[in-house]
Amino acid sequence: MKTICILGSTGSIGTQALDVARTGGYKVCALAANSNIKLAEEQAREFRPRIVAVYNEQAARDLKNRLADTDISVVAGEEGVVAAAACDESDIVLNAIVGIAGLRPTISAITAKKTLALANKESLVTGGTLVTNLAKKNGVSILPVDSEHSAIFQCMQGLPENSLKKIILTASGGPFFGKAKEELKNVTVADALNHPNWSMGRKITIDSATLMNKGFEVIEAVHLFDVSADDIEVLVHRQSIVHSAVETVDGAVIAQLGTADMRLPIQYALTYPDRTPCPCKSLSLSDVGTLTFAKPDRETFPCLDLCIKASLQGGLKTAAVNGANEAAVELFLDGKISFLQIPELVERACDAQRDVKDFTIDDVFAADRAAREIVYSSR
Repeated sequence: MKTICILGSTGSIGTQALDVARTGGYKVCALAANSNIKLAEEQAREFRPRIVAVYNEQAARDLKNRLADTDISVVAGEEGVVAAAACDESDIVLNAIVGIAGLRPTISAITAKKTLALANKESLVTGGTLVTNLAKKNGVSILPVDSEHSAIFQCMQGLPENSLKKIILTASGGPFFGKAKEELKNVTVADALNHPNWSMGRKITIDSATLMNKGFEVIEAVHLFDVSADDIEVLVHRQSIVHSAVETVDGAVIAQLGTADMRLPIQYALTYPDRTPCPCKSLSLSDVGTLTFAKPDRETFPCLDLCIKASLQGGLKTAAVNGANEAAVELFLDGKISFLQIPELVERACDAQRDVKDFTIDDVFAADRAAREIVYSSR
């Protein structure tokens, strides 16, 4: 039985990962939370990790007081989260932190030679080859947790070398599928947060509505599976039953299907290469009845192509896209910009980022800051 560290434990993926740990009997040695201290305390008392990291320092002090009657160590800030990621007891680190804040903990886990179950796509969107090269150097496996990338990973098990022709990445289409650009001028935050299939955090739900999330998943797939963005086809699949597929050189298409429940890909990353019973509902194809597929509307939802273009250009372009998007989504959620301004501001910041092929982690964060500044100053 593996001992696990869960980063982002109070978020959507983190709470579901703890559900998997609960039903599977996993030992949890470390947790990292943000500011939901009530939930973090409940998790700590149930799973009794050796260390709990809290990004917000004031919240960390609060949690430390709450857990004063235990022997659980509470640490604060980015340094605390990075330390939790390298916890010496863990066999596997599940990184479910939202945004570029997950990059340094990813680096920490890999440097500590921990198997990495990756739900923080921004680690690869921003860090790219820095992350994958470090993983190769340290002999660390990166196991995808995103439902689409887990599906691709599962479909590729047992495939002979050089037999992959292309990846078919499915998308739900979000709440605005089928709408024309004109219809999106006055959509509200509540409209954009009304996802048809998945229950997710606010930021990723907005990214799903703009198709930015699917663009990020293209970039993530490029690094996870060592392909070009040109080798990835995105299809809108409204039912979210086919989580993704691969086409082989002989024309066979292999797909992974399942209910819209993140516990399955989370559990597969934790148990790989084994499979064990999962608490999620079994799929009934007869109940589903019909599966549909459509090409994405790239004119109405330009974020997808912005990501593909940045991926093909390489360097720090993808870091700029991510930073600009995080800032733009923040402004949209605060009611300071419109929905359609998100891709406009992201494109402006990406175009401003100079081409850099060889870069460091400090360069990544510099590109991120510069992109955010462009967005904030343009509103």
